[in-house]
Amino acid sequence: MIRDIGYMKILKTGPGTSIQDLGRVGFAQFGVPNSGVLDLRSFAWVNYLLQNEESDAALEICQPGLKVQFGSPTLICLAGAKVAIKLNGNVLSNPNLLPIQANDLLEIGSMEIGAVLYLGIKNGFQTEKIMNSRSWFGGITQSDFAKKEERISYFTNQEIPKFTASKVKRDTSWLQEKIITAYPGPQWDLLDKHSQEKLETSEFTISDLKNRMAIQLTELLPNNIPEMATAPVFPGTVQLTSGGKLLVLMKDAQVTGGYPRILQLTENAISLIAQKKPQEKIKFSVKKLG
Repeated sequence: MIRDIGYMKILKTGPGTSIQDLGRVGFAQFGVPNSGVLDLRSFAWVNYLLQNEESDAALEICQPGLKVQFGSPTLICLAGAKVAIKLNGNVLSNPNLLPIQANDLLEIGSMEIGAVLYLGIKNGFQTEKIMNSRSWFGGITQSDFAKKEERISYFTNQEIPKFTASKVKRDTSWLQEKIITAYPGPQWDLLDKHSQEKLETSEFTISDLKNRMAIQLTELLPNNIPEMATAPVFPGTVQLTSGGKLLVLMKDAQVTGGYPRILQLTENAISLIAQKKPQEKIKFSVKKLG
């Protein structure tokens, strides 16, 4: 198959749009964050429908207001948040696979349900690979977030793609689930019983302090745990600050931290909490081992 390079041009974008894949594994000893997709569930669905490799890079969109133009024919797939989508001015209803022709315009409007959308493309976006990953992260890759007039490369065979349309309905119902599954973290047993019970029975609110590094929850949790030495942390680690703030670390988080690590989210739970908007409620379900 001929693989010529085509380009997707960013005509308009909000903050928080970036190229992501499965991230950088094995570089924590150098202080390099994992990065990678916030919602692995939706990202995997995109590559599955496109019959891509599971690690092929996609565009992660965390704010409405994106408008792009494709320079060459290809095939794209959308998954994640339920959003308002237009192709060449025509409103589309919750699409899966979309054939793209040269000069097509795609617009991403308001996010009705969820907070993260993935735009996957046949064979993945072909940005520079650094440390075995195309994930954008400031200080490692040239770009951190997409900017107006930026051009992002992909493979095209210069023909209008032919495919059998997927009859699988795009499911967005899971985006409204409130239960966040977690396991006890290394300092869980240092919490007093009252704080443990509150953590397991209370609802918590996603605050406005939400990005690719961390999500801060609004409600406070009493913290009587002594200060601890800096220790390894991972995406999905829930830290409790000395002031009682709960911080859920996400994919661009630092690799070490000094706050108690009271919970560790599952990968599916990371996907779910990433899809929550500020002011939405969650509830932890703590799975005890043994």
